Formats: sequence, structure tokens, C-alpha cells
Amino acid sequence: MHIHILGICGTFMGGLAALAREAGHKVTGCDAGVYPPMSDQLRALDIDLIEGWSADQLALKPDLFVIGNVVSRGNPLVEAILDAGLPYTSGPQWLSDNVLQGRHVLAVAGTHGKTTTTSMLAWMLDQAGLEPGFLVGGVPTNFGVSARLGNVKAALKGGVGNPFVIEADEYDTAFFDKRSKFVHYRPRTAILNNLEYDHADIFPDLAAIETQFHHLVRTVPAAGRLVINAREESLQRVLERGCWSEVVRFGTRKETPGALRARGEPHAFDVLRGSLKIARVDWPLLGEHNQLNALAAMAAAEHVGVAPEQSGQALSSFENVRRRLELRGEAGGVKVYDDFAHHPTAIRMTVNGLRRKVGMERILAVFEPRSNTMKLGSMKAQLPWSLEEADLSFCHQGNLGWSAKEALSPMGDKAIVTDSIEALVAAVRKAARPGDHVLCMSNGGFGGIHHKLLTALGQ
Repeated sequence: MHIHILGICGTFMGGLAALAREAGHKVTGCDAGVYPPMSDQLRALDIDLIEGWSADQLALKPDLFVIGNVVSRGNPLVEAILDAGLPYTSGPQWLSDNVLQGRHVLAVAGTHGKTTTTSMLAWMLDQAGLEPGFLVGGVPTNFGVSARLGNVKAALKGGVGNPFVIEADEYDTAFFDKRSKFVHYRPRTAILNNLEYDHADIFPDLAAIETQFHHLVRTVPAAGRLVINAREESLQRVLERGCWSEVVRFGTRKETPGALRARGEPHAFDVLRGSLKIARVDWPLLGEHNQLNALAAMAAAEHVGVAPEQSGQALSSFENVRRRLELRGEAGGVKVYDDFAHHPTAIRMTVNGLRRKVGMERILAVFEPRSNTMKLGSMKAQLPWSLEEADLSFCHQGNLGWSAKEALSPMGDKAIVTDSIEALVAAVRKAARPGDHVLCMSNGGFGGIHHKLLTALGQ
């Protein structure tokens, strides 16, 4: 089959393209911007890429168009497809029909930590010899690729096909399907890692997102397992709407029958079920959020027969995905880090993780409110709270429709706002001194700020 993918350079659609190519399909695709690293990865798989949305692409005559959610009505190629009455589907639906059918799907959902937890879980299953397939919204360092089919012939006990681990996003599916992506995946094991308000461009409030999460819960069979963060009241509300599967909770702060909890620091801790120690984790990752991610992944891996002790051993060799407190370099005695954090809670957790590592050494937080939610200003009031543990904070105003300076005013002279990346780099360079840690946070490229900072600090 020849499939042509619209929006192929996104992490999800790019991973889907890799899976389709591995399965033997002819794959072509287009996007508004065709650029490395995704373009290099796809071309290495012999996937032809076209820049832009020209209706001329109908001449390729694919058997099916797979349309990503980045594309909307009014797009020239979409309009041509609709006018010609040609077959099309969404990415999640294609994945469900052609990859996930018959597999034991382990889906990782939540506002935060999806990519990291999905990567952990895939690594646990891989190290246990299960040869899982996976699709991750990033590139797990341990694997070097964002997606693979895994062993499609092997089966687990009960006749269910070999496991497939997938990052399960609550964002909508396509312009013609406004359900969350994850309702297409039909998991037997589902992690609900956390749940906060996000995606203000498509969800009016938290209750609307809780409804989508409950749609996911409804798809898990009675023989399935829901792995639930015990600290999240929002997830408890989701379950109160109805639950038909086994529930395993994690992250309890005190001894709770059947629940998994941690004892110790995030980089070195025991895993307890009740009062019984069932695993040990010693690894280089930082932050309590990663400790919780590990507990969730362990509970999910256990559902396909991987003992927590095995999972703990696998985590000792786990390398996080890129852009998760990734050290990009050091110049002038100042370390520069990159992180994907773009939601106030994620920013707070990331700063806290670094604070636990560096102790009293100074942290300079550098961030841009780039996500759709942040651009709309829905969470601007939470920014001072999210940056509490940083010594200084630097914000890029960019094209925001609200004043970052006003939002950060409660921080006084601990917050600096600039209108350009160049001014931001100059401000950080002026403030930084040897021994400092500069933490850059954005869900985009941030104008290449990491390289610019290292160059400036090195001068």
C-alpha cells in the first residue's frame, strides 16, 4: 500500500511513517517545514518528502492519505482530497487498524511525563526480552529511534499479541475527528500519570479533559489494568464516573495495600508495595516526577509479566530522551541545560529536579511561554509559583498577547523579561557567574538559544 502522510515531520506522524515503512508500505509525505532532524530520519528510510501543501500532490495517486491534526480545513491539499472524494484517515486510526490490532497495547497518558514514561516502559520490556514495539513522541536515547514494530509474531499468555508501548496524547485526532488521539488505541494496560488543565486552544476547562480521559478508561477491558497516580484528585474523579478494570495505584505517601510507593531520594530509592520492598532503583535521573514515572512504568510492565525487580534493574541503564534536563554544554564555568518543560507544573518540577542536584548553587531559569495554552495566557498567574526555586528567571516575551513582565511582577527583580532572543542572551550573560546553572525551557527550538548562550558565556 502507498500512503501519503500530511504533517509527516511531527514526532507522532514521523514515528507512524517509520512504522509504516518498516511494515513494508510505500510512504511519502509533506509538511509546512521539512527540516532536520526528522527530515533526515525519514529520508534515511527512503521516504520522499515534499515541502508545502500543494494540490499537485494528488498526482502521486496514493492508496490512502493519512492526515495529521496540524492540518485544518482550507488547506489546499485537504480541499483537493475532499473535492476528489479520495480515501483518507487520521494517524491514530491508521495506527489502530494497521499496527495495534491484536497487540497488547500499553498506553501512557497524562499531562506530564508521557514521553519519558513511555521510553522507560519500552526499555523495561526490551530488557526483559519481550521485543516490544513502541511509538514515542521523542527519540529515546536507549533505542535511537522514535518508533519500531517489535516482534509482531510473538504472543503473551492468553493469546494476546506481543506488547506495543505508545505515548497516548489527549490532543484531538484530526480536523474531522475531535476525539482525543488515545481513544483509538484500545489499550489493555493504561497509565494515567497525572491530569491538569492544558491545551486551552481546544479544551474549555479541566472537566472537558477529564471526560476524554474517561473515554479512554471505557476502552480498557475487564482483564486490563489501569495504573493511576494516587495523588491526583482529577484522576479519582475520572474513575468515579465508572471503572471496569483492575486498578493499581502508585505514588501514595503512606503504606496503602497494593499500591506502589518510593522510599528514598529520586536518584536512589526502594520501591515498596505496602511495607514490602519489591525493587531498588539507582539511576542518574533527577526529580520526584521521574521517581513517579518509574513507579508507573513498573506497575504497567508487571501486567505483561515483568517483575518490578527486573524493571528496577533495567532502569539502572535507562537514558532519558533528549531535552529532559539535558546538559548541552559548559562555558565560562556555567552549565547550560535544555528541557522541554512548557506547563507551569512541568517548569516547577524541572527546576526542583535540578535544585535537588545542585543544592545551593545558583539556578538561572530561562523560558519562553510557547505552547498554545501559555500563548493564550491561561496559566500566566502560575508562573511565579513555577519558578520559586530559581535564583533568577529570564522570559522571552516574543509575540505573546499578554504582558510577561506584568505576570512576573510578584517576583520583583528576580525576573527579567526581554523582547528578543539576543537581548535575553545578553541579560543572562551579564548575570551569570562561574558555578551557575542555566536552565532553558521551551517546547520549541527557542531560537537556538543554547548555542548562543554557550558562545556568549565562552567569550
